[in-house]
Amino acid sequence: MALVVIVALSLLGVPIGHAMIGGSVLYLYLKGMDMGTAAEQLLNGTYSSFLLLAIPLFIFAATIMSTGSVMDRLLRFCNAIVGRFPGGLAQVNVLQSVVFASMSGSALADAAGSGKVMQTMMTRDGKYTPGFAAALSAVSSVIGPILPPSIPLVLYALVSGTSIGYLFIGGVLPGLMLGAVQMGLIYYLAKSRGFPLEPRVPLRDMPRITREAFPALMLPVILLGCLYSGITTPTEAAGVAAAYALLISAGLYRSMRWADLYDSLLSSARMSISIGMLIAGALVFNYVITSENIPAALSVQLKGLELSPLGFLLLVNLVLLVLGAFLEGSTIILIILPVLLPTAVALGIDPVHFGVMAVLNIMIGLITPPYGLLLFMMMKIANVSLGVLMREVMPFLLVMLGALALVTVWPDLTLALPRLAGYKG
Repeated sequence: MALVVIVALSLLGVPIGHAMIGGSVLYLYLKGMDMGTAAEQLLNGTYSSFLLLAIPLFIFAATIMSTGSVMDRLLRFCNAIVGRFPGGLAQVNVLQSVVFASMSGSALADAAGSGKVMQTMMTRDGKYTPGFAAALSAVSSVIGPILPPSIPLVLYALVSGTSIGYLFIGGVLPGLMLGAVQMGLIYYLAKSRGFPLEPRVPLRDMPRITREAFPALMLPVILLGCLYSGITTPTEAAGVAAAYALLISAGLYRSMRWADLYDSLLSSARMSISIGMLIAGALVFNYVITSENIPAALSVQLKGLELSPLGFLLLVNLVLLVLGAFLEGSTIILIILPVLLPTAVALGIDPVHFGVMAVLNIMIGLITPPYGLLLFMMMKIANVSLGVLMREVMPFLLVMLGALALVTVWPDLTLALPRLAGYKG
């Protein structure tokens, strides 16, 4: 009954976080339990987790770094590096997603910010079709949440108890590989479709362009340096990132007015509240799942299938790909992964590898037809039909699934850097 109510409320347009709270309250009522338990679980879960404070701080840093001057400098830097290659502006789209990953942590925020700018740049003067530009902006936005700082990985750390620092560094190689396969496909498509080259940036201009972008490029270095040196906790590192973003935008680049700061605070608050309500609903619904002993029951069922660790991971990938086409990523992380994780650990699967693989899978779900959220966002931004967008997305989806397969079968791709940083898994 709780699940029926959650689905029904969601179909009626109620936000998923509120729907989960409503279904959970119904469960408590039907079981004859104190309905105040819902409020108790919500408050205990949100106010006792210092890690959750990292989310609004990362969002605030990303919002500030997306201001015009900072974005322009970083785009000029990306164009100077890869603009000269076949499909130059398309290559810039992917590289800027890798660069902006250190300032966003959210695929939707990346698509709404830098992705919107790239859509305009690519379609100007008819260089690229609106459908291809929208598809590329959607698929390149998926890279952001794999590289640090990653809001989905923060959520996974919250529900799994895994070190956020090792998760962040574990996502580096898979994230870079995702960018590499996209750029490789663009190179191939540029040859077959005759995509234009961008004017070469003279070598004498490279030091100036790099110098202008250098302060912004230092943000991920400072963030990871704070984390792995032990100077700060992940939440404190997020606060340092937000303060640094504000310092260079307002002080160094002088690109932020008081009105811009107010807009950034307002935008960050709205996004943080929407994620916060989702987390609150998930915390209450997780109590329902635990009360029904679903994780243990599912673990017994899966063990009965006598799957190997690789077989289990392939099954998880299949389930998450299907769910990712219909559900919002944070919902899957907060509700589904805690159910699957005990079985993964029992099979000897490393939780850092499992978390990075699952988040990569869920992010691919954002561009998986028919209901990938990034597809609908780019439809509105680019004003293209779903059919046109899906046709352009499919080649990228295939190479990204290939990257996911590599991450799944080759744990060292995820675990090599964490082990160099002292991880014992």
